Amino acid sequence: MSALITVILPVFLVLGFGYLARWKLGFTDQAVDGLMKFAQSFGIPVLLFRALSTLELGEYFTLPLMLSFYSGALAGFFAAFLGARFLFRRDWPDCVAIGFVGLFSNAALIGLPIMERAYGPDSLNPNYAIIAIHAPFCYVIGITAMEIVRSGGQGILAPAKTIVRMLAKNPMVIGIVIGLSVNLSGIAVPAPVGQAVNLVAAAALPAALFGLGGILVAYRPEGDLRIVAYASAVSLFLHPVVTYGVGQMLDLGTGALRGAVLTAAMAPGVNAFLFANMYGVAKRVAATTVLSATVVSILTIWVWLHILP
Repeated sequence: MSALITVILPVFLVLGFGYLARWKLGFTDQAVDGLMKFAQSFGIPVLLFRALSTLELGEYFTLPLMLSFYSGALAGFFAAFLGARFLFRRDWPDCVAIGFVGLFSNAALIGLPIMERAYGPDSLNPNYAIIAIHAPFCYVIGITAMEIVRSGGQGILAPAKTIVRMLAKNPMVIGIVIGLSVNLSGIAVPAPVGQAVNLVAAAALPAALFGLGGILVAYRPEGDLRIVAYASAVSLFLHPVVTYGVGQMLDLGTGALRGAVLTAAMAPGVNAFLFANMYGVAKRVAATTVLSATVVSILTIWVWLHILP
């Protein structure tokens, strides 16, 4: 119970405060949009830049870590994708969007603060390694699958330009690329610049959590609740269970196993809805799953904190 109170509840209380502020306290949609614009386009990218510019790449970018997390992510995608088609009889484009819900976990906005509160700031390096390729990996899978089903299986090569164009404009990807470039080049960041980076990075996660709470007000529980429950189960149970099993099989170290499993245990991020919205399919299912799974994850994360070493 102590983990629920000291680790998880503070994070979700900030998120809940953002929800309450938008719902009842006069925090407008424009204010929420502005705060999330700062968090997603500036704060989190600067945080990722700082982390990856100093990360020991050889120590944390390991094949067992990536295989553990991304095998779980792929299992989530295919389970949600095929379940949507053969259990719930959804159209193929809907199935891809629902598959993306099972694929994409909220690794940065909720995963990082949970990991930091549970195991301390020095525990985050495996998370940063996962996040470095998280958005590119998920969007490559999602966009490629969507373009293939929309073209009747004839568009395997067509998505390449779409993927490159989308990732090139993604602020988090830009922050990751610049951070890795600084790391690999050995360039020393001047002290005043480093201090400014620290100031912006310190504001990133609280702003993101508060803004995410405001965004969730719009995600009203509606749509097919059976498929929402199924997609939530895939995201919150299948993804971390597969990650945990593969991590144990590959003998991941304690820190890497914690980072991989807790990241996998996060609810689908806002990007799951943005992906569905981008294609205009399964928007209600994606939005409702993001909200419902985020609430349920308070308990499932608590369970994982007791299971993990």
